[in-house]
Amino acid sequence: MLDWTDRYCRFFHRLITKRALLYTEMITTGALLHGDRQRFLQFDSSEHPLALQLGGSDPADLAACAKMAEDFGYDEVNLNVGCPSDRVQNGRFGACLMAEPELVAECVAAMRNAVSIPVTVKSRIGIDDRDSYEELAHFIGTVADAGCRTFIVHARKAWLKGLSPKQNREVPPLRYEMVYRLKQDFPPLRIVLNGGITTLEQAEEALRNGVDGVMMGREAYHNPYILAEVDRRLFGMPADAVPRSEIVNRLMPYIERQLAEGVRLHSITRHILGLFHGEPGARSWRRHLSEEAVKYGADTSVVREALKFTAQ
Repeated sequence: MLDWTDRYCRFFHRLITKRALLYTEMITTGALLHGDRQRFLQFDSSEHPLALQLGGSDPADLAACAKMAEDFGYDEVNLNVGCPSDRVQNGRFGACLMAEPELVAECVAAMRNAVSIPVTVKSRIGIDDRDSYEELAHFIGTVADAGCRTFIVHARKAWLKGLSPKQNREVPPLRYEMVYRLKQDFPPLRIVLNGGITTLEQAEEALRNGVDGVMMGREAYHNPYILAEVDRRLFGMPADAVPRSEIVNRLMPYIERQLAEGVRLHSITRHILGLFHGEPGARSWRRHLSEEAVKYGADTSVVREALKFTAQ
């Protein structure tokens, strides 16, 4: 979710669900060690529970960045070995690391030795022609031996050559059965299913099939109000879903604070375009925000005007 689940997006999503674990976009170790770590790591306290997702392959660098995550107050640090983009491969991190389970285990061990918060791993079910269940189980077992207890598994393999990142999210077939089998073969581990989940019904079915959790990415971004029923249906909380218009009203003070600090309105509103997905006025809501929020000096009045296009 590079360039998507930034702190503005996460604050907005937390207004919709209180219980779902939120993840940052993947941040490279180099960006934290040599860049503006405050900009990358800062977040609003309301975003908890929150996991920092890291990209890297050097155990010492990952340990240092995991310590930063703990010092900043993150609830979990996650190592991404599932992203198949070219720029990730060129940096020797992401999905290409699935070919090196011993290195991933070394990275996890170093991170665990540096922090007390959970260290988790996000992966694919395989890469290229290395996509048998036996190879996946070897990877999981090797990394688990280093102390990782939670694996988020995207149920598609990744083709490192020949497919774009977008195609790698759509072309390789989903093989949920491999993830379900992992849970059967590694019962002490927390296995979280990722990939292709677009409804809460699908999430509930996956949980009935034995996995410990479900990760939802792009659907939650493009249709964020799907999160409104998560707390009640998946966590058993009695609270009713907050109406869409009320979510917008609750977001306003945050937007005003960010504008006062020099943040441009579009940096926030680009994440809320899908809030009225499937509702009357959704297209006008998106169009007004897209056209007006990018203008110099745009403020919360743009959002209030956009809200008038929707059914209240």
